[in-house]
Amino acid sequence: MSLLEARHYLVGDGTEVRRLLPQRTLRSVGPWCFVDHYGPDDVAHSEGMQVPPHPHCGLQTVSWLLAGEIVHRDSLGSLQRVGPGELSLMTSGGGISHSEESPRSDRPPVLAGVQLWVALPEAARHGPASYEHHVDLPVVAHGELRATVVLGEHAGTTGPGSAFSPLVGLDVTGEGVLPLDPAFEHAAFVLDGSAVVGGQPLEVGALLELGRGREEVEVGAGGSRVMVIGGEPLGEQLLMWWNFVCRTADEVVRAREEWEARSPRFGEVVGYPGERLAAPPLADGRLMPRS
Repeated sequence: MSLLEARHYLVGDGTEVRRLLPQRTLRSVGPWCFVDHYGPDDVAHSEGMQVPPHPHCGLQTVSWLLAGEIVHRDSLGSLQRVGPGELSLMTSGGGISHSEESPRSDRPPVLAGVQLWVALPEAARHGPASYEHHVDLPVVAHGELRATVVLGEHAGTTGPGSAFSPLVGLDVTGEGVLPLDPAFEHAAFVLDGSAVVGGQPLEVGALLELGRGREEVEVGAGGSRVMVIGGEPLGEQLLMWWNFVCRTADEVVRAREEWEARSPRFGEVVGYPGERLAAPPLADGRLMPRS
């Protein structure tokens, strides 16, 4: 096991996030390649979250709220208000664009959540884009432990969201022993409060790498919540830059050029009250890897 500290970033129009993945020493956990944890933020006296339209390719975005609400818009025409305990799952395939914002009126005063990315395998990363919104996700009990299956499969129970490689994402509460698939790599982080995972005290802002080969892990979450992610190693070299998950520098450069040229590949988001994001420049005209 190893404990990795988050880095802090500002996204959109100023929402502060704790970036738990990727790390310099841990680029992915199975196909999970990105984790931003944010809040709780007071949005009663501000505009709240404002992430303008931006592109994605080669990945799925998994939005999981702990408090508050967001509005998802995308270039497929989706418009969905999302609350706690609801899975907002967008599959980019070869290209999509979307925005996320706090509701303009009648919104809860506190916002907190996590956004994760799943890298799509070669067989799916050039496929069609889609959006899914799921409520009433399955919960698996292990004695006093409760595990909500956010995505993937756990202990014979499969969540409703589309998955393209063997993986799991769980929101865990209570205390007890959580079964794990030994074929998976796993990691855990606290969503709120504090917990003990595998004997390691865990606070908000840290990711616990559990590695591969574990059949179980002891979780002491009490009244807190712990997210456990895992999956089979993708076995493909990933190149992440800005909002793209590709395989080569040429692919990234081409995606950036197409976004800047308003190519039909990424479509247009309709209804967001502002301009879309411009792609960052390439350093000296060259592709620089995402930190």
